[in-house]
This record gives sequence, C-alpha cells and structure tokens, in this order.
Amino acid sequence: MRWWKVLGLAGLAGVAATGVVTARAERRRRAYTPDDVRSRLHERVAEAAARERDAPAS
Repeated sequence: MRWWKVLGLAGLAGVAATGVVTARAERRRRAYTPDDVRSRLHERVAEAAARERDAPAS
C-alpha cells in the first residue's frame, strides 16, 4: 500500500502547485491600475485597426 501514499502526496503537490500558479496570476492581474488597462486596450485597438487597414482586400 506504499504506492497509495506516493500517489496521494503527488496529488497534494499538484494541487498546491496549481494554487501557487493561480495566486501568482491573480496578483499580477490585480496589479494593473485602471489607467494601465485602458491604455493597453487603446493600444490593442489601434494595432488591430492598423492591421485591418494594411491587410489586402480579398
């Protein structure tokens, strides 16, 4: 029955690692100020408009 213990510990380590990754991503996401988010969105819209304008018409 020793392999059950190893399997359980591996599962526990996987859950803990997933929690760490999720928490890190959440902290990174919440670090943006509303002005940062707004400026990034404006940049993305401008890039998309430029790509659409420069794309050859089919």
